[in-house]
Amino acid sequence: MNHTIIKNGSRVLLGAGLIFAGIGHLTFARQAFRAQVPDWVPLRKDDTVLYSGFAEILLGSTLIIAPRKQRPKAGYLAAGFFAAVFPGNLAQYTHDRSAFGLNTDAKRLARLFLQPVLIAWAIGSTKRK
Repeated sequence: MNHTIIKNGSRVLLGAGLIFAGIGHLTFARQAFRAQVPDWVPLRKDDTVLYSGFAEILLGSTLIIAPRKQRPKAGYLAAGFFAAVFPGNLAQYTHDRSAFGLNTDAKRLARLFLQPVLIAWAIGSTKRK
């Protein structure tokens, strides 16, 4: 299979996932996302969830529709976002907050290792040859 097709499919899949997660932040999963907001964030938890949901929708859309020349920048923006929300995943683990089926320490710990995968996916699916 053509490498470009796989890379573009991967980029679009990541973008769609971000859009879906962003919609979840604004609607059906809003309560669960509050569990990931660290206590030190200076905004109300619900506001943080809403703002991050809008950011995810924007980032996902950007990954999907960015012109070819701009895709690496979009990938680095998405990677930066994934790095920026990592403290939320860490807070969920360290404060024993159950959400999204992550109801044990082992599951919450395993979730921490997904973030580097998402960062690599964002960069790898958007980089030039």
